[in-house]
Parts: sequence; C-alpha cells; structure tokens
Amino acid sequence: MKLDQDQIADIVSRVVNRLGTPHAQAASPAPVAADDVQAMGIFGNVNDAVAAADAAYEIFSDVTIEDRRTILEAMRAAARREAYAQAELAVTETGLGNVRDKLAKNLLAVDKTPGVEVLQPGVFTGDNGMALVETAPYGVIGSITPVTNPTATVVCNAIGMIAAGNSVVFNAHPSARECTNRIISALNRAIVDAGGPPNLLTSVSPPTIQSAKEMMRHPDIRMLVVTGGPAVVAEAMRSGKKVIGAGPGNPPAVVDETANIADAAKHLVDGASFDNNIVCVLEKEIIVVDSVADRLKEEMKKHGAYELNSMQIRKVEKLVIDRAPDGPGDHGQINKKWVGKAAAEILRAIGGEPKADTRLLILDVPRDHPLVVMEQLMPVIPVVRVPNVDDGIKLARQVEHGFFHTAVMHSTNVDNLSKMARVCNTSIFVKNGPSIAGLGVGGEGFTSFTIASPTGEGLTCALTFTRQRRCALKDRFRII
Repeated sequence: MKLDQDQIADIVSRVVNRLGTPHAQAASPAPVAADDVQAMGIFGNVNDAVAAADAAYEIFSDVTIEDRRTILEAMRAAARREAYAQAELAVTETGLGNVRDKLAKNLLAVDKTPGVEVLQPGVFTGDNGMALVETAPYGVIGSITPVTNPTATVVCNAIGMIAAGNSVVFNAHPSARECTNRIISALNRAIVDAGGPPNLLTSVSPPTIQSAKEMMRHPDIRMLVVTGGPAVVAEAMRSGKKVIGAGPGNPPAVVDETANIADAAKHLVDGASFDNNIVCVLEKEIIVVDSVADRLKEEMKKHGAYELNSMQIRKVEKLVIDRAPDGPGDHGQINKKWVGKAAAEILRAIGGEPKADTRLLILDVPRDHPLVVMEQLMPVIPVVRVPNVDDGIKLARQVEHGFFHTAVMHSTNVDNLSKMARVCNTSIFVKNGPSIAGLGVGGEGFTSFTIASPTGEGLTCALTFTRQRRCALKDRFRII
C-alpha cells in the first residue's frame, strides 16, 4: 500500500485528534536486498562496524556546519519517504503496536527532532579577556535501540547524533533487526547522496546480546546511548564509558475532582491506547478521586474504552500476568505474548466481544492490584479510586517506583498540579493532556525516543550528544 503525502498527513492528523478510525492493517513490505544493505553500513561483526564508523567520523570532522544541515535535511527526507513502509515492517516483524501510530512516531521523529540549531556557542568576557565555549562531538557513539520504537528511535538518534558531529554504531534489538537495519541503510544512502561520508551510521547483522556487549566494551566507542530495560542499562553502566541510559517507566495519571472530566477521559484513552501502549511515556495506571471515578469511566467509554467486569478481570489477570510482584522492588513479569497487542485481540482472548471502536480495556481495581505496579506495555489499564487528591499523588509517587520518567495529571487546581509536579519529580510531567503531548504530539517542545531518566539527561537531543570545550584568550578581545 502506497500513500501520498496528503494521505500520510491525514493519518497523522487522525492519530493526534483521534477521530476514531480503525487502525491500518499491516502488510509485508518487500525485503531490502542483502548487497544493498551491506553497502549501506550493515556489517557482520562489531569490529568492522566500529572501524567503518570511526573512519567516517574522521572525514565528517572536516564537514562544515552548513553541510551538516544539508545532510540532515537529506536524512529527514529519506526517513519521511520510508515512514509508511517502516511502520508496516516494524509491525510485521515485531508483532507490536499498529501501523497508524508507528507512522505517526516515525514522522514525529522526522519533523520534531532538533538539528544543529540547538548547538549554540557561549562566551565569557571580562577584564582578563575572553573565553569561548563550544559544543564538540564525542566521536563514535554506540547506540542500543529497542523493539518497542525501533525505527523512530533510530531516526531520532541518528539526526541528533550526526547534528552533533558524531558517527554511530547501532545494535538493534534482535526482534527488530530487519526494520532497524533497513532505516539505517536508507539514512546512509541519503547521507552519501548529500555529499557525506559512507558508513556514518553502521550496524551489526545479526544483532545479539553478545554483539551489544562487545560494542559496549569496544575501545573506539566513546559514548553509549542505551534505550531499553534496566538490565541493558545496568550492563552499559559497567562499561566504564559515558552512558546515557533510557530505562523503564510506569507513568501514573491522576485525576482530581476539579478536572474537566470529558477532556480528561478523551486524553487518557488517546494516550494509553497509542501504539497499543508500548511507548514508555504512556499512561500505565489511572488514579482518580472516587467522587468523579464513575463519570470518568463513562466518558472514557465514549472514546473507545471497554470496562471489564469482575469475571473478565480475573481472566485477563491469568492471560497477561506471568508472575505477580512479590514485595517492594519486585515488578513481576508480564506475559510477553500480549505486549503491544490490540485491546480487541486481548478482549477476544478472554471471551469478550469488542466493539468496533474498542482500543483500551479498563479495570476498576484496588490499589494493590498487580497491574498497578507493573509496566504492562499493552492497552489494559487499571483504574484505582482514592478518597482525595493528596492520597492520589502519594500513590502516584509510589507506583512510579522512582523511575523519574513520566507522570500525568488532570486538574484545574494549580496547587494540586504544582504538588504533583514536585512530588513525582519526573522527566516528563503532562498537565491536562494525553501523555504523548510530552513527546510533542499535539504539545509543544521537541521529541525524543531516548528519555534518559536513569542517568538524568531527560529528553535527549543533539546537545546531549556533545561535550563542552572552552578556549580562553587572556587579556584580549574585551573591547569595552
């Protein structure tokens, strides 16, 4: 299925505004020829991939900032051309999410990832002269990408890292290697066509846990950027290198009695159902003041939410939970078979009959329910009642687990919003909107698919992938 730009724009508009159209169906795209991929930066082992990226970096070091802009625009154009095919391939290969929302993520990465414009120099002047501060590249960056947002993460990281003057060696998630390597190949082709060096982006095929470990410890890798779970971030931290780590999230959404319930309901469904909830910033549990809970659920049903009854709740627990949490610090184990699957598919699996617009399953459960503390990564979201907003904020902090990732609140009380922001202390805090507004979908600000909460950088961009250099001139160029 081929779409023109007007059709693609219409799909993205529908994603953002949620007009209720059904998700696009995935189809298998044509595979990339092996020799074509090989020529565009895909190597059989880590040493060759790093050596090629290192050679490209040396050439790229002499490229002007204006030429960087030209290369970045070529990359954006290539990624835009590939956006729909990449969305199809990602769904087909990984079995996660849906084509429409992956297309939206791909185009979001193309359009809202900052380039060289964020790399502004600074200067100090005084009686002792002048000091110039500039942003310099690290060199060869090693980037580990996830199965949940494989192509959008590559596009976002590639634009930011190359804007900063680096080259990149990617290690894809093994379950997303075809779509990841295809977009890397397409971006490399665009770079070369725009006058840049070959192999500015490289990758290993097939990617494995072992290849990731080799890349982390390779002496020519200067920085690691890891987008994945706690284990891979912890492994990177043991490498002794500079690490930017994006870990898990369990974003709570608190709704108090002052909220615009109709708006909150739509935003909650929009956010929690986006790409079948596999994005780390999306709402994973709803905490609502009891006096407005019933009204909130009824409004959510108008936008595609389906409330499970007590019997269905027990069935879905057995279906999606492999192992429930066992005490503080234990997050249990979700059944990976159902991660990223559609709400309708999950509902059918427990004997339910979804409606045409069903895209989110809601469970009215107590606060100690396993799914409240688990990052489920599927459109199955618990709704927890609390007596008041203070209790809700306290619970939100507890179930967020100190990941410092993302939190959401719906309220018209400024004091409540301020308290939630202070208490939860997350990298992203969305007020009165869907969680995806924090990534720039219908919200302000740039996008990022590497949200570095464990290491503190938050939403990453080109500036994150640079190091500061200061050049001081003593007793000169202070002209006043």
